[in-house]
Amino acid sequence: MEIYGLMGKKLEHSFSPKFFQQKFKHEKIKDATYQLYPLQSIQEFNALIQNNPKLSGLNVTIPYKTDIIPYLDKITSAAKEIGAVNTIKFESSFKNLQLVGYNTDYLGFIESLKPLLKPYHAKALVLGTGGSSKAVQYALNQLKINYLMVSRNPDKQNQIDYSMLTKDLMAEYKIIINTTPVGMFPYTGQKPDIPYFFLTRKHLLYDLIYNPGKTLFLQEGEKKGCLIKNGLEMLKIQAEYSWKIWNNINF
Repeated sequence: MEIYGLMGKKLEHSFSPKFFQQKFKHEKIKDATYQLYPLQSIQEFNALIQNNPKLSGLNVTIPYKTDIIPYLDKITSAAKEIGAVNTIKFESSFKNLQLVGYNTDYLGFIESLKPLLKPYHAKALVLGTGGSSKAVQYALNQLKINYLMVSRNPDKQNQIDYSMLTKDLMAEYKIIINTTPVGMFPYTGQKPDIPYFFLTRKHLLYDLIYNPGKTLFLQEGEKKGCLIKNGLEMLKIQAEYSWKIWNNINF
């Protein structure tokens, strides 16, 4: 039996278990299971590995995507540049176990965004500077889309405050990506503090949140005729990439 799983802190409403259970059923995969491994701190990771010697692969979610890196034997160049790992592959060589970290979030984002892009979608505003934002920034670099980060506490070059979003900036940056948890269940009455009245039909609003399926952020864009997209497809794609990594399937 191949055992896979998800490690994180609060896993009650996680997407991954249901996705993989449905995948196993649909594809008639009978020798695999997917478990939840809640950890109160990253220091519990070594015990998790020792107590589950039959693990074949793990997904990593909030808040351990960065904290997990020192516990791994190696990580891919993409994961290193992003500074976050969401997939761990267990490699055994001469009875020695090696844990290898990957990031499939950026792959999911790229594949879900590309079909929506128009020629005028040349610049993006990235709302938030956390771990999810880093994967999005890496993906935008791969797509050669210039971006500007928007933060409540800008402290680096290429970062601005929400109050600096002028009409001209909003007209110039026609992709707006929410990487923050603002608007996520159960706080569905919240939305990022951007000037929605400057939105046009040429804007593309992408929210990494998938619960609810249509956040207030996306609803405001829809009112203005914007193209809108939530994070569900991104999640599905990144999960499929995790499966390919665990099972040595080329992509």
